[in-house]
Amino acid sequence: MIKAVFFDFYNTVVYFRPPLDEIQQASCMEVGLGVSKSGVRKGYAMADEFMGQENSVKPLAERDQEEQGKFFTEYERIILKGAGLDVSPRLAQQVWSIASQVPKDFALFDDVIPAMQLLKKQGIILGVISNLREDMVDISKGLGLEPYLDFTVTAAEAGAEKPHPPIFLAALERAGVSPREAMHVGDQYQSDVEGARAIGISPVLLDREGWYPHLNDCSRIATLPELDKLVAEGR
Repeated sequence: MIKAVFFDFYNTVVYFRPPLDEIQQASCMEVGLGVSKSGVRKGYAMADEFMGQENSVKPLAERDQEEQGKFFTEYERIILKGAGLDVSPRLAQQVWSIASQVPKDFALFDDVIPAMQLLKKQGIILGVISNLREDMVDISKGLGLEPYLDFTVTAAEAGAEKPHPPIFLAALERAGVSPREAMHVGDQYQSDVEGARAIGISPVLLDREGWYPHLNDCSRIATLPELDKLVAEGR
């Protein structure tokens, strides 16, 4: 019986404003490259999977400046490769340097509040699990999530990032439920799906743009309100 649902934060509950595809497109133009927004979004899906793999080996927060620089150069190369460009590490670093300096804010996806309202009507405990090392309580308040969330857990609080077990175990403890009574939804296969499944939590892959039609070993949804039916079926 599902009693709690945990949400990944970035790219599940929130996106950046201005959108990253716009930032990337403008940054590429500054160095003479042309990319489409749809291509950039595909590239980000690929790059975020790379990030999940790298975090499983050694969290970015534990890497020194040189290691982080190499990571983000490769991260940018993957973004551009998804957009159809194969660029040198030096050019990728230039684009990343430009893009990373653009000020950004978090904004909620339109389906977040409706989804949480539906789940709350079922009496579900709701939490956020994030690899961000920031004050999620203040961020959640600013986004208007406070009435719906029962708790948040960050990598800083848990001492580990997804997909490692401690951050999921911390969420289970905060919710007061067992793994079989919890569901976790996120947009990254390794960090969210494999991380949750490793300790017995039911994983749900959020695939807003249909990048993962080949994945059929877990529940896959395109919008968050679809969780309401999944949870009801698991009760």
